[in-house]
Amino acid sequence: MFARFLKSGCLAAALAVTPAVTALTAISVPLQAEAQAFSALRQAIAEASSTDERLAAFYRSRDFEPIWATSDAADRRAALIRALDQADAHGLPTDRYDIDALRTAFREATNPYMRGQADVLASQVFLQYAQDVHGGFLDPSEIIPDIFQDQPQHDPYELMTAFLEANPHAFMETLPPQSPNYTRLMRAKLELEDLAARGGFGPTVQAGSLRPGDSGPQVVALRNRLMTMGYLTRSATAEYNSDLQVAVMAFQEDNGLVADGVAGSDTIQAVNRSVEDLWDDVVLGMERMRWLNDGQVHDRLIFVNLADFHTRVIDNGEVSFITRSVIGRRDRQTPEFSDEMEHMVINPSWYVPRSIARGYIPNIIAGGGSGFQLMAGGRPVSRAAVDWTNITPENFPFDLRQPPGPRNALGTVKFMFPNRHAIYLHDTPDQHLMDRHVRAYSSGCIRLDDPHEFAYLLLARQEEDPRGFFHDVLDSGGETYVYLDTHIPVHLTYWTAWVESDGFLQTRPDIYGRNARLSQVVQSLGVVMPDASS
Repeated sequence: MFARFLKSGCLAAALAVTPAVTALTAISVPLQAEAQAFSALRQAIAEASSTDERLAAFYRSRDFEPIWATSDAADRRAALIRALDQADAHGLPTDRYDIDALRTAFREATNPYMRGQADVLASQVFLQYAQDVHGGFLDPSEIIPDIFQDQPQHDPYELMTAFLEANPHAFMETLPPQSPNYTRLMRAKLELEDLAARGGFGPTVQAGSLRPGDSGPQVVALRNRLMTMGYLTRSATAEYNSDLQVAVMAFQEDNGLVADGVAGSDTIQAVNRSVEDLWDDVVLGMERMRWLNDGQVHDRLIFVNLADFHTRVIDNGEVSFITRSVIGRRDRQTPEFSDEMEHMVINPSWYVPRSIARGYIPNIIAGGGSGFQLMAGGRPVSRAAVDWTNITPENFPFDLRQPPGPRNALGTVKFMFPNRHAIYLHDTPDQHLMDRHVRAYSSGCIRLDDPHEFAYLLLARQEEDPRGFFHDVLDSGGETYVYLDTHIPVHLTYWTAWVESDGFLQTRPDIYGRNARLSQVVQSLGVVMPDASS
């Protein structure tokens, strides 16, 4: 406004007829130059930010004033540079931030235009980093169709505004996940890098299997790798003794293997994994945690780890309940997504998905399948009223319902978080599958080993006698919906790496092959282990 006012014809005419013209002109020349410079700066910001409407809206709300390229913004610049310098610790694709280009832009911002360009560049880098470290740098659904995580997204205007109002260094520290699990994974990543620089785990074990009583160089190799991993104290024995057996069992437990103390082929394969492989799993583990980083504090979460075949209830950050689970088989994989549990159904009916019903239809047409009820338009249909003459599996017009009862495929209770995938948690009459070590047998839903205990826990917050309430409804035999007073966030995840509070890295086999595909993309973005050595 000031520059435009100085250029107006009215003001020029007024100055020409007043005695104070010379004095006022002497003052206005440097002010005019300063205003023109600021106008050029704002114009540069407007041009540079025009390619991103959300960023342009932020600058527009500030009349295109700079936020980085000013003398009082040193702390902001320092906070951003420091965060970018540490981006590698988070396993982020550092090449996309180009910190050298940013430093150069700041250093060479010697005129208004270059200052404006540097300011917008810093904002763009800030927004990219903030998104990556807070909500993840991958779009997993574009890589794997069975991942449907809605990653946390900052609104650029709100994020930039909050940053300006906060201590910049403290603000940067709030962007990554704040959970101890994330911090422990960061520490494991750095430790693996240090281990790689020192030579890794040592020679691999060249044996198909080893067991207590064996001896020789391959037992030594097994012992040495377990020593390096922290499962054994230093020893020179070449015998597969009781100490080594205990160490093998601990390693097996931490890696999702049968903990029998015998180093079979699966255990040997896991022991022989390279530092680089583990590092890749840890980096993916950190990225998966960022996908769930909604910034909210939840007093209760339901957490299904598909790779671990377990369902957990997390109360105030601590595991309060855990049960074995059966997940979708490899050809009908359970998807990854988040939702909210709203209710349970005691004595549920099973409305058979069409994809599964196809297997029952031929038997029903032949007169069998008495355990199923024919449904049309949501209403039961009498078998006797159907003319079966021209009905084939291809034109079968009915849906199938399995009423509540001891043979119902959903067992006695199901737990609902309505979603477009038709996935839920439920009981099962096939409890023998819970004894299997690898539990991938369902058509996609999650079967629970202890569904009644799970129900008691959920009901305890709204019923004085949760066990009695549950069994009163169960014994009635009627299909009953029980709504939860407070909805509970549910996460169906696929964590193959995390660190327990004791400091030991937990890994699980990549049963669905999802990590392999994600790792390819991560590595293509330049996220690779430095100075790798197995």
